[in-house]
Amino acid sequence: MLTMLTLLFAMADETGFVPLFDGKSLKGWQLVAGHGQGYLVENGTIVCPADGGGNLLTDREYGDFVLRLEYKLSPGGNNGIGIRTPLTGDAAYQGMEIQVLDDQHAMYKGKIRPEQHTASIYDVFPARTGFQKPAGEWNEEEIHVEGRRVKITLNGVITMDANLDNVREADVLKKHPGLTRARGYIGFLGHNTRVEYRNIRIRQLVTR
Repeated sequence: MLTMLTLLFAMADETGFVPLFDGKSLKGWQLVAGHGQGYLVENGTIVCPADGGGNLLTDREYGDFVLRLEYKLSPGGNNGIGIRTPLTGDAAYQGMEIQVLDDQHAMYKGKIRPEQHTASIYDVFPARTGFQKPAGEWNEEEIHVEGRRVKITLNGVITMDANLDNVREADVLKKHPGLTRARGYIGFLGHNTRVEYRNIRIRQLVTR
């Protein structure tokens, strides 16, 4: 049973957050390079169906922010959360992609690189593993983006805390120009597997 003190802390913890999803429609979102059914709204969730996907992006750009959401994967599910991405090009490279993957599934386990696991900055910074819930269960994720720092918390555990300035290799910077972007769109990057999102909210940070 939650005590009043716990409830007060929970309420305070959400101060300044506003919803990005109204639970009923894709108002405030735009489908870019969609395919199949694209994205649907079902039972208060944004769904990337198994025969759909593409990039579902916000209709405005964000710079520094804290994004909170819940996601649920189907077995073998593969998606991503784009941050600071432009409207054109591959979001994982022209922006940044926070990986969302059922990485313990047989098709991936032991077959992917560290920086391809869930909660990694795809192809650049690896995340700590072992904190994602099994496919079919809801996960809570927080993405804190402030200046050159990106911190990911998955189910209450900090799985990655990266300083983008630590990337100095010329070939990596050339492959991932999005690492230098200060603003861009937030979105879901679907790959023809069912993935659901809900309780999507954001708090913008004041840049000093």
